[in-house]
Amino acid sequence: MAGYFAYSAYQHVRPFLTGPGCQAGSGTSAVSLDPQQASIAATIAAVAASERLPARAVTVAYATAMQESHMHNVDYGDRDSVGVFQQRPSEGWGTASELEDPVYATSKFFGALIRVPGWLDLPIDQAAQAVQHSADGSAYSQYDLMATALTSAYTGQRAHAVWCWPGPGPQPRQNIAAAGTGLAAAFGAAAGGRPVTSFTVSRSAKTAAAAVQVQPADGWTVASWLVTHAAAYGLTDVRYDGYQWTAAAGSGGWRQETGAPPASTAPSGDPDATSATSGSILLH
Repeated sequence: MAGYFAYSAYQHVRPFLTGPGCQAGSGTSAVSLDPQQASIAATIAAVAASERLPARAVTVAYATAMQESHMHNVDYGDRDSVGVFQQRPSEGWGTASELEDPVYATSKFFGALIRVPGWLDLPIDQAAQAVQHSADGSAYSQYDLMATALTSAYTGQRAHAVWCWPGPGPQPRQNIAAAGTGLAAAFGAAAGGRPVTSFTVSRSAKTAAAAVQVQPADGWTVASWLVTHAAAYGLTDVRYDGYQWTAAAGSGGWRQETGAPPASTAPSGDPDATSATSGSILLH
């Protein structure tokens, strides 16, 4: 029994001992990601939601990003290639600084993808190759399964399927306003019809909180973006649709809130409320 409790305690603190990390999905389809990979995957899904593109576009983008940069935002590559998709300024994709912005790079990738005739019906590697014109287009196929699993988690096909945990040491100070700016950059300015329809900050003597109103179909995509960017903005608590993610939970992931209202309950609009509904994400 002592050994069991020791093992359980180790499993709980292991993420904090080994450094920050993220996970998408669970069981045999789980994908382990480093924090930058996780945040870029969330941004790709966000841009697709903003542009109202189908999940297939996200899958093609994931396979491409994994092959080109292992889904990292790099400032180097073959010849003048840079960024997540290793796009080349000399080929008209944009300036190097623009292409090192994952939102811009993703939007340019999608813009080229949707111009490929019949892209929705092409195999993933062929659709990617039609955009990238790589020396070896078949290389994208090795990421088909991973890309499909990531798409299911990040586009909300599977609820509460993406989470991260911080590493040891001091954590960044909370910056709720900056989180709102980041959401607007990834999902578009808050407005009717957009994935994020409003972002309201509430401040108290102790802390700040925010209520993010979302289109229900995009809720888990937005929630995934928030938890994968939590370290950047010092967020410690994100709640949505009866589930709660906390940085303190380590690799425990999302947990069902005790006494949370059903998803059909209308949002209160109070950022300090204890639960969030299908149209409202609360964060601290």
